[in-house]
Amino acid sequence: MRGGPAANERLTSATGLVLLVLLAVETLTTLVLGTFLDVHLFLGLLLLPVVALKLGSTGWRFARYYTRNPAYRAAGPPQPLLRTLAPLLVAATLLLFGTGVALLIQGHGGGELRTLHTFSFIAWGVLVGIHVLAYLTRIVRDGTADWRPRAGAGARARRALLLGSLLAGVVVALATYSTQQSFLAHHHHRDDFRRGTSAIAPPLPRALVLRHVTVVRTAP
Repeated sequence: MRGGPAANERLTSATGLVLLVLLAVETLTTLVLGTFLDVHLFLGLLLLPVVALKLGSTGWRFARYYTRNPAYRAAGPPQPLLRTLAPLLVAATLLLFGTGVALLIQGHGGGELRTLHTFSFIAWGVLVGIHVLAYLTRIVRDGTADWRPRAGAGARARRALLLGSLLAGVVVALATYSTQQSFLAHHHHRDDFRRGTSAIAPPLPRALVLRHVTVVRTAP
């Protein structure tokens, strides 16, 4: 990446700042998932290219450091704890979004896949919480650097990368909208069936129920 570690840090921080906002909204939808499942699905798909950009920028720094690039070696490694947790965070992120996409393709939200998605979300939440606490100051400081006046060389390209990932996310979410609607229809139908109010077997009219009870009571 042109600009060396400083440019990489700006891109990583800017992407992290956008993800911090979007993932906060995505996490809030899980608190009332029955009401905001449609938002959860749409936003989850929109996040995919942005998450890929974040993994790409951090992966680039990792690769350059361990291939002994002088500039990246001089910038130094992450803190020991964060360096240890990084592979776990990447694995949890891939598992979380991978199972989410798999559930959408499967067409229903049940079974072992849903269990794996739930537990990966819990693990991801703990790991990303540690990550955010450790890097929050840097994210706020460097995440807005390319959007300030006189941002310097390469700022336009980094802004284009970030905005491009967001646009790609919107395209992905819109392109899969019919699949999302099919998933939601199946989900709502299943919930209606469990409550005994599905369109296939609607509840008996009250008058019919009362008539049946009367016949039973008057039978010899």
